[in-house]
Amino acid sequence: MSSNPVAETVASLMPRAKAELTELVAFKSVADFDQFPKSESEGAARWVADALTAEGFADVALLDTPDGTQSVYGYLPGPEGAKTVLLYAHYDVQPPLDEAAWSTPPFELTEREGRWYGRGSADCKGGVIMHLLALRALKANGGIPVHVKVIAEGSEEMGTGGLERYAEEHPELLEADTIVIGDAGNFRVGLPTVTSTLRGMTLVRVQIDTLEGNLHSGQFGGAAPDALGALIRVLDSLRAEDGSTTVDGLTGDSSWQGLQYEEEQFRADAKVLDGVELVGSGTVADRIWARPAVTVLGIDCPPVVGATPSVQASARALISLRVPPGVDAAEATKLLQAHLETHTPWGARVRTEQIGQGQAFRADTSSPAYQAMADAMAVAYPGQEMQYAGQGGSIPLCNTLAALYPHAEILLIGLSEPEAQIHAVNESVSPQELERLSVAEALFLLNYAAS
Repeated sequence: MSSNPVAETVASLMPRAKAELTELVAFKSVADFDQFPKSESEGAARWVADALTAEGFADVALLDTPDGTQSVYGYLPGPEGAKTVLLYAHYDVQPPLDEAAWSTPPFELTEREGRWYGRGSADCKGGVIMHLLALRALKANGGIPVHVKVIAEGSEEMGTGGLERYAEEHPELLEADTIVIGDAGNFRVGLPTVTSTLRGMTLVRVQIDTLEGNLHSGQFGGAAPDALGALIRVLDSLRAEDGSTTVDGLTGDSSWQGLQYEEEQFRADAKVLDGVELVGSGTVADRIWARPAVTVLGIDCPPVVGATPSVQASARALISLRVPPGVDAAEATKLLQAHLETHTPWGARVRTEQIGQGQAFRADTSSPAYQAMADAMAVAYPGQEMQYAGQGGSIPLCNTLAALYPHAEILLIGLSEPEAQIHAVNESVSPQELERLSVAEALFLLNYAAS
């Protein structure tokens, strides 16, 4: 990185950033309080609130959102007449999955081969640290030239919508001229990227019942309707032979016109096993950014160990459907539920329940804020031009903010590049990316204030 006072300040702050991220990662802040203590999430929220208070933020508050979690808010006044920028991240994390599969403990930040490993290191506790680094660098170099609001969400990973509903009930709270969502990522390490679209999502639980109780498979198998077998047939109906998602009535042939994702690079990023084919049709970018994608997240059925020779009376699954921009998530939910009901065989009883939903998002990349970010990225990443990419994941808050503040410009950046393996075991963050993106965000605030 070329010599720049802001860059030099951020570089000097990196040891402190590592220590703080270590503290924040240590909280098991999974917003599923059936699995993890609520006190862990509350501890993480207090950590963020204390950090904002230490930086001079006023009106720091722990907001009790309708889904039973807390979001952290703070306001830092800037010069009179300055623009207002909202910085977003979330402190809640995905469950660690199989802790034994981690090379190092998931809630202990561990440095290995130039990366920092730990659950939430990239998604998105690292985003909290990124915002703090950017603001500290500006304070050390003449001050922060805009009014700054920070919001750190406590349940983004659960998709339960607490912050969205809170914002709708308090529309003045998060109002800003520009919103920087620190929960996306570069297309690859070292390539500065803003995310211009997000797929929406819906979560549907399906349950199939066929018998009053389980039956001996020798005595009744062959004629007794097997609920697990029925569920397998239903789930199989959600994919075509090539693996494309096929939900009756849902269009799946859109194409992506921006940055392309080479298949071999995708195979390497996704760690696809040798000889295993990718699923779907069209370019990789089409499949992951512009088209719907169904995933079976879980199935309730007997485990292999301890299974008995029984015809199953009931079976249940949780299904995720990602929907591209231009598709209404509520309509996609109805289509998915109708598909599941229509394709349930043998007259089996079927029940579907929607348990989460978020709309897709498309940004206006022609806005002045995007030019300010492009100029900042060019300094933070010398020789690289800012790229526009999609993201297959969902950030439901984006559409809520876009609806509440139609004048606001929304940019998505962050630390979740492919090597980060967010949501998987051995999640990690690149400290070089944390440093460069913190510089970029600080320079963006300077550029934006002057625009």
